[in-house]
Amino acid sequence: MSDHDARGANEQEQILAGGNMGGAVRVGVSVRRCAGAWSPTIQRLLRHLRQHGLYWVPEPLGRDQDGRDSVSYLAGEVPQYPLPDWIWSEDILADAARRLAQLHAASAEFDTTDASWQIPVHEPVEVICHNDFAPYNMVFVDGRLTGVIDWDTASPGPRVWDLAYLAYRLVPLTDPANGDGLDSNVSQRARRLRLLCDAYSRDHGHEVGPAAVLPATVQRLHDLAHFTQARADGGQDELRSHVDLYRRDTAWISVHTRALNDNAG
Repeated sequence: MSDHDARGANEQEQILAGGNMGGAVRVGVSVRRCAGAWSPTIQRLLRHLRQHGLYWVPEPLGRDQDGRDSVSYLAGEVPQYPLPDWIWSEDILADAARRLAQLHAASAEFDTTDASWQIPVHEPVEVICHNDFAPYNMVFVDGRLTGVIDWDTASPGPRVWDLAYLAYRLVPLTDPANGDGLDSNVSQRARRLRLLCDAYSRDHGHEVGPAAVLPATVQRLHDLAHFTQARADGGQDELRSHVDLYRRDTAWISVHTRALNDNAG
């Protein structure tokens, strides 16, 4: 038995909320989940990111005695919906954008030879996208962003693919009827979108503005609605309400694209 397995052998498993598609458990100082064909690639990606100074991503720990994928546990608060009011701080918005920029800068050099991904690759490939860079996958200590979790759906894609989803969740770019969003008007959201884009672009060296983020967000939500519809049709009927939500949010962005662009400055 390895040191890794020995440390967790006598520790109770704790089911964690969220966990992407679910199934994540905490065992002591580690998090375990069922491994897939993509797991060795994700372990290698996390190692690469940490070697490039991104110590806010989990440490890869290989597989445990049961063959499960294992990474280090990042201590702190992971907000779930309904999100707490403090999550809408502009400091958190800017810090999240900077972290995403750091990820993209470090991952651009990742060797994808023989890589396997759970989520399809999106063109043009520029970086490795987290694909779910959102508040419910962020770890906070005393209201400060200290880590990002749930990397198993990472895959190559364009920078704007990740930035668009972060904008959707944290600006937010949602229909006012969506209770997961922030009670704010179009002008306020345009200003937050500009702040997000500016914070990302300053740290990355690649300028990505609202004019690129907005159509990418629409495409992401179209894809998400299609993916969720397929899961609902496959027996997960409770997801049908999510499909309607994504489509309403898509329509809201489409209607307000010009105002979001014009007011972003």
